Amino acid sequence: MRSPAPADSPGRWWRGLPPLLLLLLLLQAQVLRCSQLTFELPDSAKQCFHEEMEQGVKFTLGYQVISGGHYDVDCFIEDPHGKTIYKETKKQYDSFFHQTENKGIYKFCFSNEFSTFTHKIVFFDLLIGDEPPILPEMGNRVTALTQMESACVTIHEALKTVIDSQTHYRLREAQDRNRADELNERVSYWSVGETVILFVVSISQVMLLKSFFTEKRPTSRGVNS
Repeated sequence: MRSPAPADSPGRWWRGLPPLLLLLLLLQAQVLRCSQLTFELPDSAKQCFHEEMEQGVKFTLGYQVISGGHYDVDCFIEDPHGKTIYKETKKQYDSFFHQTENKGIYKFCFSNEFSTFTHKIVFFDLLIGDEPPILPEMGNRVTALTQMESACVTIHEALKTVIDSQTHYRLREAQDRNRADELNERVSYWSVGETVILFVVSISQVMLLKSFFTEKRPTSRGVNS
């Protein structure tokens, strides 16, 4: 039977951690790898974001329009030399995976220039680089995982699934709420318009019927003798 590693062993520093602290470390590792932003894109406007990356780095961009117009937006990505590596027009949502070929600043742009009246609210998620090992020893590990390591991997994958699901449902909830607000606003305006038209028609009918029952007396003119 293999004897347990000492408590102060640098390769087993995580074994003495409480489960709650280990869970927080897994959450921190996941959050640090992801950049998420929700921003407002005015009509006839373009918004660009810049990110400096090394050569050979993998990144994934996902975006979705939460509210505004037909829920669509133009998106394009340029490398440090100005070459367009991704371009889509009037998309409601999409995702793009790419491995950088040059070192430098990459530009991620969202455009609403085709819209002259409605502004949009856009959410995007940018994931850069490969996911690091969950535990320090798993990077160069050639043997089978221990029970603790397997449990950490399972928890980590479950947390990733939970985070992705929560993000998805938050976006769907925000989109559905905006649609409900727009529908409620249209119904309110339509109800006010119908009320005004009903009053106008009612008053017109009353005036018309009153004119039918009003006797018109001839006017008499005096004759000068």
